[in-house]
Amino acid sequence: MLKKMSIISKTMLFFNVIVAIITLMAYLLPFLAPKWFPFLSVLSLFLPFFLVVNLLFFMYWLIQFKKYIFVSGLVLLLGITFINKFYNLKPTELPKSENEFSIMSYNVRLFNKFNWYKKANIPTKIAELVSEKNPDILCIQEYSNLEKTKFSNYKYQHVFKEGKNIIVGNAIFSKFKIIDKGVINFPNSTNNVVYADVIKGNDTLRIYSMHLQSIKISTDIEEEEIQKMNESKTKYIFRKISDAFTKQEAQASLLKKHYGSCKYKKIICGDMNNSAFSFVYRTIKGTMQDAFESNGEGFGKTYNFKYYPARIDYIFLDKTIQIKSFETLNDFYNSDHFPLISRLEIK
Repeated sequence: MLKKMSIISKTMLFFNVIVAIITLMAYLLPFLAPKWFPFLSVLSLFLPFFLVVNLLFFMYWLIQFKKYIFVSGLVLLLGITFINKFYNLKPTELPKSENEFSIMSYNVRLFNKFNWYKKANIPTKIAELVSEKNPDILCIQEYSNLEKTKFSNYKYQHVFKEGKNIIVGNAIFSKFKIIDKGVINFPNSTNNVVYADVIKGNDTLRIYSMHLQSIKISTDIEEEEIQKMNESKTKYIFRKISDAFTKQEAQASLLKKHYGSCKYKKIICGDMNNSAFSFVYRTIKGTMQDAFESNGEGFGKTYNFKYYPARIDYIFLDKTIQIKSFETLNDFYNSDHFPLISRLEIK
């Protein structure tokens, strides 16, 4: 049968099979610890791309009326549960009520303290956005206490900062009374999780603001730096990502162990620095809801990467909390991340 195929069809089938195999491998990654397969775990970042390529192959064979449509067709069918983790057609938005509250999560990149963006008044613009959206709970990763962004209108605050040369913080601001608070420090890392227990009506909520291990790869890596390590650029990037994912695995386990002993309703939000198809995501989310997966729209892009809709920031909630709306503010370009905001109500 293959002998009767044209060179083009043979080539297309060959690459189709390769992409299908890689996609099936990526399906397994949420169940495989990065420490055992560090390089393989990098594939989880590109699963949306593989799904799109399989869809294109599916359409190609459909137009050709070829039976090879089953190769990508089966892959897409097996991966149907992954689709709404990176793309939602239409958001669900429920009417407002008196008992609802809102939460915002935002990695502010130190409020542009070192002028990465050549834009004026970024701290002021971020403060104005918070004032406009007026969330009841605000979680800030990579916090810096610049004068214009102290969010002094929030009566209750939990700000944790550390570092010698560069002071980096993780913070929770709340309109509701904080009765307890703390921090989960990660070994051999400047990343951490802060938490606060807040009183909302007759309920106590445990709020976590997480910032897991950063990959720390610039889009313009210095060639001299790579040459000193005797590595190709691709190998360097894969090594950096796999090292970060291995650390994230341990950090996710610490967070899961901590919230597992919490008797309150829980909300976990912040910068996970990993995709929704990863072992780390599966570990932290557990049985909780993903606000984007339930009520998001489009690709849910949370990181301002030029050529790829990366979703690495999340809001997870106990199932006892109703998600009434969720939005990623993709038109607010004042950090390398985008703010997330959600309206919620305790059932």
